Amino acid sequence: MLCMSNSSSRLSWPTIICLVNYIIVKLSGNYFMASAPTNDRSRKTPPNEPSDEDLRATRPPRLADQLYDRLLQQITYGKYPEESRLPSEFDLCATFGVSRPVVREALFRLQADGVIVSQRGAGSYVRKRPSPELIRLAPIGGLAELVRCMELRSAIEGDAAYMAAARRSEDDLDIMAKALDDMRVAFEARQVGNDADYRFHQAIAVACGNDLFVTTLQSLSQQIFDYMRVMRSLALSSAVTRGQQVQREHECIFQAIRDQQPDAARDAMREHIHNSRMRTLDENFLPARKR
Repeated sequence: MLCMSNSSSRLSWPTIICLVNYIIVKLSGNYFMASAPTNDRSRKTPPNEPSDEDLRATRPPRLADQLYDRLLQQITYGKYPEESRLPSEFDLCATFGVSRPVVREALFRLQADGVIVSQRGAGSYVRKRPSPELIRLAPIGGLAELVRCMELRSAIEGDAAYMAAARRSEDDLDIMAKALDDMRVAFEARQVGNDADYRFHQAIAVACGNDLFVTTLQSLSQQIFDYMRVMRSLALSSAVTRGQQVQREHECIFQAIRDQQPDAARDAMREHIHNSRMRTLDENFLPARKR
């Protein structure tokens, strides 16, 4: 059973649901990534970063994803400036040939990402314009998928950090510390450093001592790696303080795991993933200061 009797190891319901769904998909043979590992992994060996040969299952993008991407691109390139009103739901349906539920889902997600604000009876208005670098760096047609990946990561990696804080070994800490130091060196050299970022998060999954976390994150490895490349590239093209903030967030996660503070580790991980998502869509985003 996934929900263990020991309260310090209990998983949250979102994580349980994610893991159960993954098991169902795996048993049915419908891999989202075709490059699943074929050999047993040592608990102390983090998964390798995804290679260019990683393959994805061929499936058409969801209509809501396509509309989300298209509207985000139009806002980014200035077709709809800040504070301007988007076309009505009816007009969007007619323009893109989609149903109203598809339009509403795309608008809801743009609002959740802070790009637009919607008012009942008044329509939707552009709140902020993302950096054009986002469109250039993101995989073609993959903006919506990257954002959805962050939602899943918040649920899974938060609990992984919680358990890693309770179960980590000195070897685990050494791997995390090395990745953290590599991120710092890359930042100081004005390099992207997404490979070190990826190794840091995968080391946490390994340290939690639950193979399902490792396997689930490995199935998302290409999306995670793509997102880290986009996020860290945006940080390099922005003020130095943004990259410093990203580094501090990783250090907070590491310190909580090192000091065996599960709640603090989970909170730090979820805050980092939330901030990463907001930074991706808002180049002026600054996290709220803690009191």
